Amino acid sequence: MTANGWLQILVFFAIIFAITKPIGLFMARVFSGERTFMDPVLKPVERLIYRLTRVDPEREMKWTEYAVSMLLFSGVTMLVLYVMQRAQLSLPWNPQKLAAVGQDLAFNTAGSFTTNTNWQNYSGESTMSYFTQMAGLAYHNFASAAVGIALAIAFIRGIARREKETIGNFWVDITRAGLWVLVPACILYSFLLISQGVTQNLRPYDTVKLLEPQTIQSSDASGKSTSKITTEQTIAQGPVASQEAIKMLGTNGGGFFNVNSAHPFENPTPFSNFLQMISIFAIPAGLTYTLGKMTGSTRHGWAVWSAMAVLFAAGVATAYWAEAQGNPLLKGVDQRASITQTGGNMEGKEVRFGIANSAMFATITTDASCGAVNSMHDSFTPLGGMVPMVNIMLSETVFGGVGAGLYGILIYVVLAVFIAGLMVGRTPEYLGKKIEAFDIKMAMLTTLVFPFTILILTAISVLKGFGTSAILNPGPHGFSEVLYAFVSTAANNGSAFGGLSGNTSWYNSSLGLNTLVGRFFMIIPMLAIAGNLARKQAVPASAGTFPVTTPLFTVLLVGTIVIVGALTFFPALSLGPILEHLLLQAGKAF
Repeated sequence: MTANGWLQILVFFAIIFAITKPIGLFMARVFSGERTFMDPVLKPVERLIYRLTRVDPEREMKWTEYAVSMLLFSGVTMLVLYVMQRAQLSLPWNPQKLAAVGQDLAFNTAGSFTTNTNWQNYSGESTMSYFTQMAGLAYHNFASAAVGIALAIAFIRGIARREKETIGNFWVDITRAGLWVLVPACILYSFLLISQGVTQNLRPYDTVKLLEPQTIQSSDASGKSTSKITTEQTIAQGPVASQEAIKMLGTNGGGFFNVNSAHPFENPTPFSNFLQMISIFAIPAGLTYTLGKMTGSTRHGWAVWSAMAVLFAAGVATAYWAEAQGNPLLKGVDQRASITQTGGNMEGKEVRFGIANSAMFATITTDASCGAVNSMHDSFTPLGGMVPMVNIMLSETVFGGVGAGLYGILIYVVLAVFIAGLMVGRTPEYLGKKIEAFDIKMAMLTTLVFPFTILILTAISVLKGFGTSAILNPGPHGFSEVLYAFVSTAANNGSAFGGLSGNTSWYNSSLGLNTLVGRFFMIIPMLAIAGNLARKQAVPASAGTFPVTTPLFTVLLVGTIVIVGALTFFPALSLGPILEHLLLQAGKAF
């Protein structure tokens, strides 16, 4: 660990703190229907969209109608993406003549991008055409992010409103999320990325001569080894910057290239790397201030932000420390940081980013539901790799995905105030609303769906041959790869441990289904809570009311998240990264 590394982490933290209020205030104005500086340009576009789609912007929805609208929108767009992949060879902008995507992989990808997961069981540059990348995947990056923001705003309205039956209009909310928040930010962001060297074109891939011929060794299914001399290299390119912008700002994470943000055409410089990390947290952090502003308690918004910040700080410090220690099996090798070397565990990391930026990026992308990577999590030390996994196991509560992070942590807020009410022997209250049995039942349903689907599918995968045959690493590390896959897809994160051959019928189907369960089976109970809260009367604060604006509340919220969230998975973690760490310290590897 170095002073420079800690300084970069502190600068990142300070910038996120500084942009939280202006971004949150802007979004509060957008979704409250107040005037913004972009209205003269965007209002006519918004009216045109409503006229073409026959949407009445003045008509609001109950939570049930809001949920049905969201499900219909997601279902139709998922079907369109599936058909687009299957018909890819016949569609335009396919200069490489890439074949149609297989049925199970197309289902996995359609479900993954519809749910903001962006799990990729394929290599983008050799599987998806420019048309599929732009009209299919990039579109879903915008759509799924807009849905997440809309759902968060609906939950905030449920908290803020008194004796109301409605929580907003889904079609209006996703339109405003796209027009006012995502599209303008991504246009500016794309030009910044292009200035750093991120590609943006529709040219066919280039083929260049190698300076020195390379011999490539390979083996077939029978184990017979063959060699081939290669004299040429294909350089993939395409409309990367435009997809990269929404990939990060929308916390989507699906890369144009197979190695994601470790590729120099996606993330060429330290500045582009820092910009990408900032953009992952920008909207989720801002939404905490939006919560405070729209509910009339900005101190509560900052208390929620503080809980997220504490968990982030713990994660990034642990990951940085673990990766800076190096590999204990390399005895006699100098792994200390110095002027001539970065030190620590550099396996799977880009030299241009080093230990600190790799550990910080891994923590940020898994705190949020982004899933973009600039290093390979599979190559981290056992404890360093456990940090991203635990981050995801916290159910997108550490800033989280755009929208999903806020409504995810608000579920834990409901549980925290319920626990506080039990401790003082009073009916729990949250910002003037009594938290009753229905709210707790829905909150627990949301909380229990997550580990239920993860642990069952992981168990099946490590017990059956169709699951174990795709594991390339034996022992606890192989178990970690499978566990990480189902944790990542259920939480709609999308990052992966390498070493798992996921492009099989079982993993394409199970992981695709897992993304859908993890998204929609958690959203519907959340909307039910929002609708129930909106109907309630305001209750005046009394001496027994537990304040949700204090450091004590922040501590209680962090404790609830850690106990209810992380400890649920402790037995599984003991079989994976914890066991691997103990064996590594004993000098054993697999």
